[in-house]
Amino acid sequence: MKLKVAIVGASGYVGGELLRMLASHPMVEVKTLTANTNVGQKISAIHPHLATFADQAFVETNRENLEDHDVVFLALPHTKSAEIAKWFDGQTLVIDCGADFRLEDAAAWQKFYGTEHNATWPYGMPELLTGNFANGVTKARAKLAATTRIAVPGCNATAVTLAFAPALAADLIEPSDLTSVLSVGTSGAGRNASVNLLASEINAGASAYQVGGVHRHIPEIQQNLNRLTDSKTQISFTPVLVPMTRGIIAVNTAKLKPGVTIDQLRAAFDRAYAGERFVRVLPQGEFPNTKSALGANLALIGLAIDEAANRAVIICAIDNLVKGTAGAAIQSMNIALAFDESTGLTIDGVAP
Repeated sequence: MKLKVAIVGASGYVGGELLRMLASHPMVEVKTLTANTNVGQKISAIHPHLATFADQAFVETNRENLEDHDVVFLALPHTKSAEIAKWFDGQTLVIDCGADFRLEDAAAWQKFYGTEHNATWPYGMPELLTGNFANGVTKARAKLAATTRIAVPGCNATAVTLAFAPALAADLIEPSDLTSVLSVGTSGAGRNASVNLLASEINAGASAYQVGGVHRHIPEIQQNLNRLTDSKTQISFTPVLVPMTRGIIAVNTAKLKPGVTIDQLRAAFDRAYAGERFVRVLPQGEFPNTKSALGANLALIGLAIDEAANRAVIICAIDNLVKGTAGAAIQSMNIALAFDESTGLTIDGVAP
């Protein structure tokens, strides 16, 4: 018997991507799709590419409509999930695609989100290293098994964390000198009128946003990376909105520890991601393109050393709606429910 799934906030970009992938998941059946302003509309009116669900209608987000489901995905704006999460007992697997349950530090949450801090749930980045190599390779995957609560990572946080983690775990870079500049597609901001206007405004242009250490993914990135080093990490993080609908390419650099070579850097990444189906370290001299990751639950990583500047250069590309959010949610769901981790997911992208 298939497990019954509900998606709260199914009219948004993340909700639509969850629908697209769950349509081919053999172990679940999507029963309920809730929305806010789109209640009563058919799925085809908002997601015309999802023929499987074309005649199904959005329903109101209320406790009654969400009863009797095995899995509930919360695809809501940040700070909106916590109240709804209280409706479910410990038998329901609840997966939050927003930020409400990611951070451990209440002060950091209040500083960046401006509301009362909620609980912290197991973090849905299975490949995340949770200790340095001197103490063995441990990953967040272990805490996802059999859990009934999952906090899905932020898309930018995924691209940056996967890039820096192996080098920090191997003590190859300076934790206090990390820099990330990300080119980000407009879908990362969500589906609403202001974003659609913004997309038209950046046609043939690019614009940095949330500049100067104020982006909400910064404390999440530092929380992930601080587990890997004895010194507190410091990161300069600047996102740039570019004229593409989806995708992230993160150009990450860090000061190298004395004498570190490209072979040592590559060995750290090979050790960190050996056997990982959804993280691919490219051959030496190759670097990722966002088009190669579109539609795939895959992080592509390229490595180099800038010898003149004595810096590691680590480039990571993902589809922000797949590996960056919905794909990570389904991957984590599979682990929690003891399904094969890759069920319903693909490493193959879409043709350009």
